[in-house]
Amino acid sequence: MSAVQANRAEVLDKSERCTIALDDQPPGKPRSGRRLLIVVERREDWASYLPSESLMLVQDYLEHTDEVAGRTQVINLCSSYKYLGQGYYCSLLAEARGHKVIPSVRTISELSRKALYSVGLDDLGRPLERALANHPYGGTEAFTLTLYFGKTPIEPLQTVGRQLFEAFPCPVLLVEFRRADTWQIAGIKAGSLHKLRDEQQYMFADALDAFNRRTWRQPDSKRVARFDLAILHDPAEALPPSNAEALSRFIVNGKSLGIDVELIEKKDYARLAEFDALFIRETTRVNDHTYRFAKKAESEGLIVIDDPSSILRCTNKVYLADLLKRRKLGMPATEILYKDRPQELERVGRRLGFPLVLKIPDGCFSQGVIKVADAQALTSAAQKLFEHSVLLLAQEYCYTEYDWRIGVLDGEALYACQYFMSKGHWQIYNHKAEASEINGKCRAVPVAQAPEAVVKLAVDTARLIGDGLYGVDLKQVGERVMVIEVNDNPNLDAGIEDAVLGDQLYRRVLHAFIQRLEAKYRNRAN
Repeated sequence: MSAVQANRAEVLDKSERCTIALDDQPPGKPRSGRRLLIVVERREDWASYLPSESLMLVQDYLEHTDEVAGRTQVINLCSSYKYLGQGYYCSLLAEARGHKVIPSVRTISELSRKALYSVGLDDLGRPLERALANHPYGGTEAFTLTLYFGKTPIEPLQTVGRQLFEAFPCPVLLVEFRRADTWQIAGIKAGSLHKLRDEQQYMFADALDAFNRRTWRQPDSKRVARFDLAILHDPAEALPPSNAEALSRFIVNGKSLGIDVELIEKKDYARLAEFDALFIRETTRVNDHTYRFAKKAESEGLIVIDDPSSILRCTNKVYLADLLKRRKLGMPATEILYKDRPQELERVGRRLGFPLVLKIPDGCFSQGVIKVADAQALTSAAQKLFEHSVLLLAQEYCYTEYDWRIGVLDGEALYACQYFMSKGHWQIYNHKAEASEINGKCRAVPVAQAPEAVVKLAVDTARLIGDGLYGVDLKQVGERVMVIEVNDNPNLDAGIEDAVLGDQLYRRVLHAFIQRLEAKYRNRAN
């Protein structure tokens, strides 16, 4: 129990000062190996709290570059973040020095103009109404809520507070609520440490205490990690990109390479700035939190796999079909169907022949994919799928006993697998089958033993998408090799994709992060 928690019920006497658990650790040396700095404009701003070796005046931080080199977390508590003021420059130079800083320059900029920060409030309408249904402010039509690292003592508003902190990570936020027809957020601005009242100082200290304990994770060994890698996963996902054993192998191999690997979940969005890199091991979609994680991490300067551009490109099959067609790379005969041109269905059936395959652009794991046997089935299936997308893909049907999956990383083949069709089914996944028979068998083979034409087409295609990690699915019918799709979030499962390479598979992925991070910090040094 921290001293803040122990004294929570006591009335703050002017002679007392709030204790924060920053001083439970060796001065200036957080448990994770990073240095912690709390930056203030004047020492008097910290007068209500016990002295800390982590404290630094903003002028000293701006002037003494050598004293704050290396892996550092900066909590910028300047009284103002006005553009080109000391608080602004503190965050700006922190980012230039490769330090983690809260608030970031982006957050400062967004909070400066309602036109910018209102974009981040789009998803809060419904949660706001629920949270304020029985709010404690009586009949008032407006009030201001103070958030301390996203925390509030008002329980119904905890969820909204956390979401606001995720959108605008800032030590103190002042949020103005107003009721018109519905409750709305009328304004958000950064608060100042020196303006907190006595009881607020305890709440701030408690929140900083919790933030500090969450940020500085106890490493499993005394060895200080070179980099911190977050792996986003969902323990409840039915068909995750990596099984539990594979995630464990990333953690173990990361430790031997000097990387502190931590598994995070959707609820950890606000913690992204703690890490150097993000590896997404949860099925990605453009319209959910996985894409927001990728965008947020990229904006914070993290190395990200999957990067937002790769997610956008790979999750839409229309993009891939157009790309392959323009580059004259092998794929099944493909045509695009438009919802407002139903007359095209009959002609498409004649051109491609039956059976053919209909696909929605953003389907995954064989979902949103229907094989149709005749014109009547085509019309019926198209009507069903057009409910989800105004564009559909129609492709010639090419049966093979298995599909090739070539994993490509940094523009080079990483692994090769044969994914066999689900038992008695024409696809790898049969979602109507019993749990034990949803997907077919998988067999890893050395890349050198995979057909050369298959590997070459996979690598050529992946390089058109980017330099990240991709799983290219292909079919081979005689001499003909065709790309079926490119996955931005390919499976890396223990016992399957690692069957040939073993731990070397995980180490090669981790080395890709290391190389990117080293290049990033070299560029900053220059």
